[in-house]
Amino acid sequence: MTSTTSSKRNAWKYSASALALALTAGFAGEASAQIDEIIVTALKREQSIQDVPSSVAAISGEKLDVIASGATDIRFLRARVPSLNIESSFGRTFPRFYIRGLGNSDFDLNASQPVSLVYDGVVLENPILKGFPVFDLDRIEVLRGPQGTLFGRNTPAGTVKFESVKPSHEFDGYASLGGGRFGFIDFEGAVGGSLVEDVLAARLSVLYQRQSDYIDNTFTGQDDALEGFDEFAGRLQLLYTPNENLSALINVHGRRLSGTARVFRANVIDAGTTGLNSNFDRFSVSQNSPNFQDVQNLGANATIDYDFGSHTLTTIIGYESGEIETRGDIDGGTPAGPGFIPFQADTQDNIPQLDQFSTEVRLASNELGRIDYQIGAFYFAEEVSISSFSFFDPAGPPSIVALQEQDANTYAFFGNVDVDITDRLKLNGGVRWSRDSKDFIASRPVSFNPTVVPITASTDDGVVSWDASLTYEVNPDLNVYGRVARGFRAPSIQGRILFAPGDGTGGITDTSNGVTIADTETILSFEGGFKSTFWDGKARVNLSGFYYEVDDQQLTAVGGVINIATLLNAEEVQGYGFEFDGEFNPIENLFITTGTSFNFTEIRDPGLGTTLGAAATSLDPFLPSGAVSINGNSLPQAPRWIANATLRYGVPVPNLGGELYFFTDWAYRSEVFFFLYESAEFQDDQLIEGGVRVGYVDEEEGWEIAAFGRNITNDESLTGGIDFNNLTGFVNEPRVWGVEGIVRF
Repeated sequence: MTSTTSSKRNAWKYSASALALALTAGFAGEASAQIDEIIVTALKREQSIQDVPSSVAAISGEKLDVIASGATDIRFLRARVPSLNIESSFGRTFPRFYIRGLGNSDFDLNASQPVSLVYDGVVLENPILKGFPVFDLDRIEVLRGPQGTLFGRNTPAGTVKFESVKPSHEFDGYASLGGGRFGFIDFEGAVGGSLVEDVLAARLSVLYQRQSDYIDNTFTGQDDALEGFDEFAGRLQLLYTPNENLSALINVHGRRLSGTARVFRANVIDAGTTGLNSNFDRFSVSQNSPNFQDVQNLGANATIDYDFGSHTLTTIIGYESGEIETRGDIDGGTPAGPGFIPFQADTQDNIPQLDQFSTEVRLASNELGRIDYQIGAFYFAEEVSISSFSFFDPAGPPSIVALQEQDANTYAFFGNVDVDITDRLKLNGGVRWSRDSKDFIASRPVSFNPTVVPITASTDDGVVSWDASLTYEVNPDLNVYGRVARGFRAPSIQGRILFAPGDGTGGITDTSNGVTIADTETILSFEGGFKSTFWDGKARVNLSGFYYEVDDQQLTAVGGVINIATLLNAEEVQGYGFEFDGEFNPIENLFITTGTSFNFTEIRDPGLGTTLGAAATSLDPFLPSGAVSINGNSLPQAPRWIANATLRYGVPVPNLGGELYFFTDWAYRSEVFFFLYESAEFQDDQLIEGGVRVGYVDEEEGWEIAAFGRNITNDESLTGGIDFNNLTGFVNEPRVWGVEGIVRF
C-alpha cells in the first residue's frame, strides 16, 4: 500500500508541475482572446454567473464533453466542481451527492438527500431518478449553499441543475461515436429544427452506451463475469410558439439500463490499516451470489411561458416514473473467503412502482425598473413501493422479505425580490413557506425469525426558509457580495427492516422494529465573496467563503453488525470553508480552468453514538452504552480539500483549415471517512484522477476525431465500504482509453 500511495502522490505532483509550467509559459505570452460569458438560471432568471449573489459553478461545452467521455455515468462530476463529491453503492444508478460536506450516505431506495437535483426545471427526488444519464446538455449548474427559497425542501446543501439543449428553428445536430477499452461503445446524437416555421420546432436526442464485462469470478470460474452494462436513453422536445407571447416546451424522456450492480470486494482492507491490501485485484473477485441491475425511467414535463409584457407567467408540470431491480453479493465473497466471512449476505432491492408528480406556477416581473420580483406556488406528490430480499441460499428463494410504501406530499408558496438600492448596490431576498407530509408503512411478511406486522409512521411539518443578499459593484469587472440563508430538509422516515432490531440477528431490541424518523433539519448559512473579470476579459476569478450551522442534522447510521440504517438527529453540525473558481485565456489557443475548495465539518453532540462495523478498528471513544461516540467527527464522505484543473492548447493547421489540440483534466479529493464513526479501515486517504485528449477538429467542415484516456494514472482508491460482516470495500473506475469521432451539422 505504501508504493500505491507514493505513486498516487507522485502522479499528482508531476501533473501539477506540468500544469504550473504550462501556466508560466502561457502567461509569458501575449494575451489576445477573451473568455466567454456564462449565463445561468440560479435565481430562475437568465443572468451572468458574475451577477449571481451566491457561490455558483457551471460546466458546459467542450469541457463537459471531455470529462463525460468514455461511457461514464453521472459520477464523472465528482471533484470536478469545488465542494462537490459524488459516490454510489449501486453503480450507475442512485448517485449520492455531497456539497460542502453535507450529504446522505444512506443506501435505502427511499433515502432523502440534502442536495436537490433539478433536470430541465423538474426536481428529481427519488435516488434512482437522480442517475438519469447526461447527454445533449447546454450546461450543468452547481448552486452551493442553501437554496430553500426558490428550490424548496431538501436543498440545505445546494442544488445541481441540468439544462438540456432546447429546440430552435435553425436546423442543427451532431453525432458522436466512441469506443475503446473493455469494449465500451458510447454513441450520442441529436437533431433539431423547425417543423412549422416560427411556430413548431423539435429536437430529438439519444444516447447509447455499453461496456463488456471485464471482472473474472474465480469462484464460478467464469471469465469476464461482471461490470458490463447496456444503456439507452432518449429525449424528444417540442417547442410551440404560436405568437410572440406564448411559448410551450414539451419534454418526453426515458432510460433503460441493464447490467451489473456495484461489485463489492470482501476483505480488501487489512484490520487496523488504511487502504487496499493484497486481496485486491481490480480484474477478479470471488463471489457466489448473482449480480444484476435493471432500471427503467420514463418521464414528461411541460414548461409554458406567457409574456404579458411587464410580467411573465411560467408553469412547469412534470411527471416521472421508475422501476429498478438490483441484486449483489453484499459480503463480497464466499464462505471460503477471501478472508474471514462469518455468514452469507446476498440482498436484492426492487422498486416495482415509483410515481412522482410536480407542478410550479410563478409570476415574474420583466425589468420594471429598480424593483423586480417573483411570486409562485409549488406542489409535489410521490408514491413509492420498495421490496427488499435477503437470500441465505443464493440459488434459493428469499429467506427474508421486507416491504415499504410511502406517500409524500409537499406544497409551498414563495416570493423573491430584486431591489436596485443604488446603481451599484443591489438587494436580493426571498421567503418560502413549505408544508411537507409523509405516510409510511413497512412490514416483513417473510423471515427466518419473527415476521413483522405492518408498522405505520407519518410526518407533517411546516417550515419557513429564506435568504437575503447584497451585491456591490466596485467597478464593471468586480462585484462583492454577502448572503445569509436559511434552508431545511423535510422530516425523513427510514424503514428498510430486513434485519431490523428485535428479529434475533443482532442481540438488540427496539420497539421501533427498525422504523425510525428524523425530525426537520434546518441550516443557517453565511457566505461572502467576490466575482471578478480582469486582464481585458481574459481571466475570471470567483472566490467565496462560508460558515454554516445545522440544527437537528439528519444523519444515517448505515450498516454496522446488524446491517440496518437508522436515522438520527445530531444536535448541531458546523461547517466552514471556501471555494475558488478560475478561468484563464492567457494567450491565443490556450485555455485553463482551475478550482479549489476547503470544507471543514464537525458533528457537535456529546451524547450521540452509533454501532461500530464488523471488524472495524474504532478511532472514536466508546460511550457507556457500548456505542462509539461520533461527537467531533467530520461528516461522512466529506473531503476537506477538492482541487481540479483543465488545460487546452490548440495549434491551428492553416493548410487544412482545422486545429490540432491537446486537452488534459485533473481532479483531486482528499481523505474521507465512509461512515459516521471514524475507523482505521473504512476511509480513503485521497483520490486523484486525470484525463487526456488529443484530437483534430475542423469547425468549418463540422467534424472532429480524437484519442483519449480517463484515469490515466490508473488510480486505485476506495470510494465506499460495507461494514456488515467483514471489511468489504468498493473502488473507483479503472483506466479507460478510446477514440471518438464527432460530426456536427
